[in-house]
Amino acid sequence: MQDFEKLVTATRSFRRFDESHRITIETLEHLVNLARLSASAANRQPLRFLLYNTPEDCARIFPKTAWAGYLKEWNGPGPGERPSGYIIILGDRTVTEGFGVDPGIAAQSIMLGATASGLGGCMIASVRRDLLREELSVPDRYEILLVLALGKPVEKVVIDDIKDEDVKYWRDEDGIHHVPKRRLDELILRL
Repeated sequence: MQDFEKLVTATRSFRRFDESHRITIETLEHLVNLARLSASAANRQPLRFLLYNTPEDCARIFPKTAWAGYLKEWNGPGPGERPSGYIIILGDRTVTEGFGVDPGIAAQSIMLGATASGLGGCMIASVRRDLLREELSVPDRYEILLVLALGKPVEKVVIDDIKDEDVKYWRDEDGIHHVPKRRLDELILRL
């Protein structure tokens, strides 16, 4: 259990990467296989995945994403710190119209696998879906659910206790990314 807890704790949202570290298609396929093996509501398995790892494809996807809403003064990773791979999670509307929790389950499995592989990433739901659909020629039968940005992290992310009910993540003067979390005793209700 301790090893799994360490893996979960290390699986943070990373937003700055060593862009020169290339991710292979085989690695992306392995991560999607972890999602494939994960639970799916009613076992419908409606998710589909697009994999990208070339600098050209990454440059096409990056401007269609928004980064770190709480960091108002930061416009996202700059050149050299951008993701070197993407997995885009789609929902196949011919299987079902509602995808429920499946994208979250799949994304977390992928992110845990990325961390175990020495990578990191960020789940991005703030996406210019119409522009991304057009850029990648995604057929209408697929709903764009999440974009997973992946790479070799170059930032430190730490977990802090929430103070004054402020859940906003922030960066200190050394560039360390702080993520406030509620204490366990606040989450467990004893009714």
